[in-house]
Amino acid sequence: MKYKIVSDSSSDLLSLSEVDFSSVPLKIMCDGVEYVDDKGLDLERMIAALKGTRSRTSTSCPNPNDWLNAFGDADYIFAITITSALSGSYNSLRQATEEYKRHHPDAKIFTIDSLSTGPEMLLIIEKIKSGILAGNSFEEICKTVDSYRANTHLLFSLQSLNNLANNGRVSHAAAKIAGILGIRIVGIADEEGKLKLLDKCRGEKRTVAAIFDEMKKHNYRGGKVRISHCFNPDTANALTTTIREEYADSDVQIRNCTGLCSYYAEYGGILVGFETQTN
Repeated sequence: MKYKIVSDSSSDLLSLSEVDFSSVPLKIMCDGVEYVDDKGLDLERMIAALKGTRSRTSTSCPNPNDWLNAFGDADYIFAITITSALSGSYNSLRQATEEYKRHHPDAKIFTIDSLSTGPEMLLIIEKIKSGILAGNSFEEICKTVDSYRANTHLLFSLQSLNNLANNGRVSHAAAKIAGILGIRIVGIADEEGKLKLLDKCRGEKRTVAAIFDEMKKHNYRGGKVRISHCFNPDTANALTTTIREEYADSDVQIRNCTGLCSYYAEYGGILVGFETQTN
């Protein structure tokens, strides 16, 4: 039986070793140009265009046929999307799932609305991968992932909320605060997959301290941490140092945001996915 993991591109993961994997790209529109979130994306050009435009920008999710093409001919499929609170990607995935099963009645597909994005999605994908490599059954992996998701979270620090405000995800009043005199907004993806703003910080040190404090409030005790950043390696590295000062053996990895997460995080944004203590 053939296993496959499929994710939309908001996971910041375009390839994955050891298991069959496909990334389904979302798209970003700015000033009449469509930026496809795949390996060919010129991210610096896109960010520059977004910073320079005065026009409304937007994103579009994969259509069902995009998902069907990514499924290939797999027998067991694990498919994960950005939170349905930000995108129609999950609805598109569900339509593709119904169509695929009509033509492959014996196939099994586990669809996951991550209620998150970026590095928290990556943690879930890594958990699925470990189950596949361990030789676990489809049902065992599904059960493990359902349990695991209760112990993963996403925090973020943003210097700008303009794109989120323009797309109705946060208020314009909140967007005006971000970026003023170096203020950064710290927030979390809540249990419904909506963005909740928690704190306002000025400067890198206070921002890193606020993120780490929130991690510990959510019972972080040294588990995995995955950090994605939009052209802000300094803050990502500073947070990594802070985590390892208290949890020396913690598994922390840093990567660049790809297109969709860069669109919402904007220049200087940080996304932090982490595991909490499990008993």
